[in-house]
Amino acid sequence: MDYKELVNNHSGELIEKLVTHIISNNPVEVLFNFEDDDQWSIISMHQYEEDLEISIRLHANGVYDLFLGYYDEEDEFHDIIHPLTEEEILQLPEGLKKVMKKVVEDEKGMRLSGALMGSK
Repeated sequence: MDYKELVNNHSGELIEKLVTHIISNNPVEVLFNFEDDDQWSIISMHQYEEDLEISIRLHANGVYDLFLGYYDEEDEFHDIIHPLTEEEILQLPEGLKKVMKKVVEDEKGMRLSGALMGSK
């Protein structure tokens, strides 16, 4: 299965994997980033052995997306962005959503216990 198929057909599993990673780590970072007029908070996990990054982003306009970045055999970076559906957003713990919202509003990253973000 290629990464595009993984994101398009199994995004719920990727989100679950990321949430499990977040709530089991201490500390975790929710970062603030921007490009041109777009601003977002982002939380990520890296699978270094696969050259893979899985992230959830919350944009200033309230849109969540799943971001998957990877390097191919030629060492070129690719990314796949999948806007989250309402059902997929419901998979995210309320604590995580609150922290991501605060980061994008304050334009300042945070570092805290993953267990705090796991609350429903």
